Amino acid sequence: MICLSGIANAETKIVKINPSKSTIEWTGKKVLGQHNGTVNISEGFLQVTNNVISGGSFIIDMTSIKDIDLKDEGYNQKLIGHLKSADFFNAEKFPTATVELKKIEKYKTIGNYKITADVTIKGITNPVVFDADLNQTGNTYSGTANIVIDRSKWDVRYGSSSFFDNLGDKTISNDIQLTVKIETN
Repeated sequence: MICLSGIANAETKIVKINPSKSTIEWTGKKVLGQHNGTVNISEGFLQVTNNVISGGSFIIDMTSIKDIDLKDEGYNQKLIGHLKSADFFNAEKFPTATVELKKIEKYKTIGNYKITADVTIKGITNPVVFDADLNQTGNTYSGTANIVIDRSKWDVRYGSSSFFDNLGDKTISNDIQLTVKIETN
């Protein structure tokens, strides 16, 4: 792998992320099904060194979490209220989460990148490593990544068999799948 940080004589610029063109889709699974939805990116930037994304940071608006699979409005709002509650993400106390791209390495043969990021949810920061496709088209930079995080590392314990016994078919997976798409301009 080639590490992009610390390049001598590098030309570095900061490019703002466009929140209206950037998305985060989430999927949470339980024994008898799953739910999926979205959460908004409110702002952020990418650091670009010699026309290659070399870092960045973005803020996630946890109050914007939505469910898109439940069609019954009452059940949908009940789930969203529960996800925003202290049982899950405590959006009132922690209205934002952050992702800070710490290290970006290009794979020599695959054509994509290995990213190490610090993810902060509920005031707790943990490192996350994932693969991403990073691209440049003209003056626009974009990135796409499929990320799996273990929610229990951020003290999101509700329905977790790691913390509660005898949950049976009420068990909720610790893993949350995220599809993140970032675009500038």
